[in-house]
Amino acid sequence: MSGRVDVDVRGGALATFRLGEGDGQPVLAIHGITSSSHSWCAVARALGGEATLIAPDLRGRGRSNELPEPYGIGAHAADMAAVLEHFGIERALVVGHSLGAYIAAQLAVERPDLVRAVLLVDGGLRVPGSEGANPQEFLEAFLGPALARLQMTFPSGEAYQQWWLSHPAIGGADVDPDDLAAYANHDLVGEPPELRSAVAAQAVRADGADLFTFGDAARALELPATLLCAPRGLLDDPHPMQPLELCREWAAQAPELRTAIQVDDVNHYTIALGRRGAAAVADAIVAAL
Repeated sequence: MSGRVDVDVRGGALATFRLGEGDGQPVLAIHGITSSSHSWCAVARALGGEATLIAPDLRGRGRSNELPEPYGIGAHAADMAAVLEHFGIERALVVGHSLGAYIAAQLAVERPDLVRAVLLVDGGLRVPGSEGANPQEFLEAFLGPALARLQMTFPSGEAYQQWWLSHPAIGGADVDPDDLAAYANHDLVGEPPELRSAVAAQAVRADGADLFTFGDAARALELPATLLCAPRGLLDDPHPMQPLELCREWAAQAPELRTAIQVDDVNHYTIALGRRGAAAVADAIVAAL
């Protein structure tokens, strides 16, 4: 299902993966702040060959975790431009989940020559409550278990998968066990019994300073854009990262170009990792091709 290509970027090489079957149109897929390329496995399968995902591990994550600074949304957007140029993809559809949505919007604003349309998945607009807050304090409160896991070790891949199954957003959700295994195993580095997440905490903290202050790029978009939002938050709580009202207000600013859609019965994680969410994302990708 996947093949790795290393793309030259500032400071080294960015590990990038082709996800999906067949030779469908390539779509750049950008993952979230403590995630990796393999968070897109469910979406890639749901596409059924109608598109192929070009999914990088952002610097500081996955197989790109040893890439040095700079971090931040601007630096990631530059890396994504390098990926598109490496693959020779012109006027791409770019999809981003969570942090990836902010990067997708920034890339589209900075390099409109490379981007034809964007699909923002539960991200891209300023997070409610972040206005005027201390970015690092807000990050600690907002990400919760996602940050805590970066300090944890696990005796085996199975133990790490069990940790995810105990996560309130994942346990009992419609996440395919094979997708969860692929995601969890790709995130692990080290040797048993001291396995740990590949995500570099310093990258998360640097990106977090941008994550809760950026949002203007999505409002400056002058190309077709769709925002899919989840009705539930990072802990499967009733506090979504991108409330439907906020998304509709964004869409109303340019109704000829923008669409806001709430995906029912998903949270911030399962809108990409779960079967229902992956199907909705895949449908939106196909509609935008």
